[in-house]
Amino acid sequence: MRLSDFDYELPPELIAQVPPAERTGSRLLCVGPGACHDRLFAELPALLAPGDLLVFNDTRVIKARLFGTKSTGGRVEVLVERVLSDSQALVHLRASKSPKPGMEITFGEGADAASATMVERRGALFLLGFAPGVRVLDVLERLGEVPLPPYIERRPELLDAARYQTVFAREPGAVAASTAGLHFDAPLLDALEARGVRRAFLTLHIGAGTFQPVRDDDLSKHVMHHEAWSLPQVTVDAIAATKSAGGRVVAVGTTVVRTLETVAARAPDGALSACSGETDLFITPGFSFRVVDGMVTNFHLPKSTLLMLVSAFAGVEPIRHAYRHAVEQRYRFFSYGDAMLLSRAPGAPS
Repeated sequence: MRLSDFDYELPPELIAQVPPAERTGSRLLCVGPGACHDRLFAELPALLAPGDLLVFNDTRVIKARLFGTKSTGGRVEVLVERVLSDSQALVHLRASKSPKPGMEITFGEGADAASATMVERRGALFLLGFAPGVRVLDVLERLGEVPLPPYIERRPELLDAARYQTVFAREPGAVAASTAGLHFDAPLLDALEARGVRRAFLTLHIGAGTFQPVRDDDLSKHVMHHEAWSLPQVTVDAIAATKSAGGRVVAVGTTVVRTLETVAARAPDGALSACSGETDLFITPGFSFRVVDGMVTNFHLPKSTLLMLVSAFAGVEPIRHAYRHAVEQRYRFFSYGDAMLLSRAPGAPS
């Protein structure tokens, strides 16, 4: 397939700029064989069966955007791509003139200020090193800004520090939210548990590369970004028990899909095992899914790798129909928007 096969027209006013008043206040478009149905996200427990397993990404969004000053006086904007260690981070950097190795950059002012040295270029990214004893995560928490996606056309507000974060976020390291998880609150999780729907967690730290556009119409030429993940044994066991009992494994977000299917694809027999690593898995129609039976996900950008992933999962034509329906019915799109509940397309490779 070609990049142009994954385009659609989206009125700009449908791009959600703020979260709904309540996390569960979003709409939910259920996409199944031959039809889609308009529901509310709060109805999710009734749409799942006792014995199903929801798998969540427990990554925590860090305040990854920093504004600083070079030792020459020039202004710098930094977006952390990945925290490599307590004192080092790999970053995107914008400045009128790129800093050279050894140049110092200061973030903040007065007693709160922190300085870093540009160590080296790594392709399009820059390695920054902070002084020994200065933790990158502490600097970000103190001086950083919530890294809202580029299609949200406003500066972050106090509300975003809470709402651009899932209620179950535990492991700091993401620079973008696992947006499918933003719809869940404690009462909904309790309702799912009362319904007999189990839950498990894994970690995938989402990088800024998630917004990287696909530039070539030939999809085989696209190079995916790398993201770090960790899959614990307790989640492997929960998935095995669910499959054995005939339940469905429902991934909350494309990041969960990519993690589980990466691990399965690397095993000769497709079996999951507790492990960690990096994934650059690019899922397009024709991909053989081995683990995931259902998916909760938001609506994705035109021509994006995530739109290709959900098309591979639910079917190209069902997704095209669902997106046309969502536009006609004025659903809200992207990170702070509404959600979909997808079933794997009948006959999809597995």
